[in-house]
Amino acid sequence: MLDKASDWLIRLGAAGLVIMTAVIGWQVFGRFVLQSSPSWSEQAALLLMIWYVLFAAAAGVREGFHIRIALLEDMSSPAMARRIRMVIHCLVALFGIILFVYGSQLVWLVRDHVIPSLGLSRGFAYIPLPVSGFLMAIFALFHARDEWRGNTTGEDV
Repeated sequence: MLDKASDWLIRLGAAGLVIMTAVIGWQVFGRFVLQSSPSWSEQAALLLMIWYVLFAAAAGVREGFHIRIALLEDMSSPAMARRIRMVIHCLVALFGIILFVYGSQLVWLVRDHVIPSLGLSRGFAYIPLPVSGFLMAIFALFHARDEWRGNTTGEDV
C-alpha cells in the first residue's frame, strides 16, 4: 500500500512539473509574442511547484532518493550503522510530524486569504504541507520498523 502511495506521489509530482512547464511556456509566449502576459500564470506556477515539490519529497522518503550523507554510517560497524539509520529514520519521522502539525496550522490560518489572480484560497496552496508531512512520517516510521526487524528492503510493507 505504501509503495502505491509513493507511486502516486511521483506521478502527481511529474504531472505537476509538466503542467508548470506548460504554464511558464504560455507566460513566456504571452509576454514576448502577444505582448501581454497572463496575470494568473506566475501564481499558478508557484502553486504547482509547492504541490509537486512537497509530494516528490514525501515520495523521496519512501523511495530513499532523498539527499543523505553516509560518511559516518560507512565508517561505523554494521551494528552501529544500523543504529544510525534508525535514528535518522526517527528524525525524518519527527520532521514529518512537525511539518504535519505546523502545516495544518498554516492551512487553517490562511484559509480565508485568496490568491487574487487565481481566486483560490491560500490554504489550498499549502495543503501539501500537512499531507506530505504525514506521509513522510509514515514512510520513515515504516523504514525504522524494517531496520529494527533487520529487513531493509521493505518487502513486507
